Amino acid sequence: MDIASQAFWLALGQIIVANILLSGDNAVVIALAARSLPPKQQKQAIMIGSGAAIVMRILLTLVAAQLLQLPWLKLIGAALLLYIGVTLLLPEDEEGDGHADGKGSMAAAVRTILIADLVMSLDNVIAVAAAAKGDTTLLVLGLAISIPLVIFGSTLLLKVIERFPIIVWLGAALLGFIAGEIALADPAIRDWIEIQANAMGMSAHTLGQLAGLIGAAGVVLVAWTVLRRRKVPAL
Repeated sequence: MDIASQAFWLALGQIIVANILLSGDNAVVIALAARSLPPKQQKQAIMIGSGAAIVMRILLTLVAAQLLQLPWLKLIGAALLLYIGVTLLLPEDEEGDGHADGKGSMAAAVRTILIADLVMSLDNVIAVAAAAKGDTTLLVLGLAISIPLVIFGSTLLLKVIERFPIIVWLGAALLGFIAGEIALADPAIRDWIEIQANAMGMSAHTLGQLAGLIGAAGVVLVAWTVLRRRKVPAL
């Protein structure tokens, strides 16, 4: 596609807008993962995590159609998201990745960001790829421009979390909700889910949202139970 053409700039705008709309959950993960780090490392984790996540999303987009057809991939990803959601609510020293002073590990934070982004981007990249219309240069440029927007969103959310710790629980619940929806969309069980949804008189989409609510409640309940047993304050 000619960079001087109107179609190029229109498609570029579509990619940027799509990535902004689809990156809200990624900004939540980045902020939650970085919140336990020292202030200086928080900025580094956001920069590294955001940049690496965008690069990974570019690579995912190139093979998204094939990945989405693999059975069990979404179920495995959903399980990872549930695990991440719970561990983000636990103190770093309880997870085994923290330091004695209670501050988290940079490597652990970046690892959490990348794993969560990998899972949540499986469906999202389809919209971005469609806007790019097969133009790799357009895809890379559009996602690269989106990096500062994701960084800004993560930084802003991190400041809000410092004032309102309850957002940590809401963010973890969001991961549980996404996990529930992703699990029911797996090709290995999609037909079975359709049958069950029809038997219950609802659409597969509605059943997916119900699974999302169950996932959200599950993350919060498991984390709250663990914290209570260890006599650690929830907030």
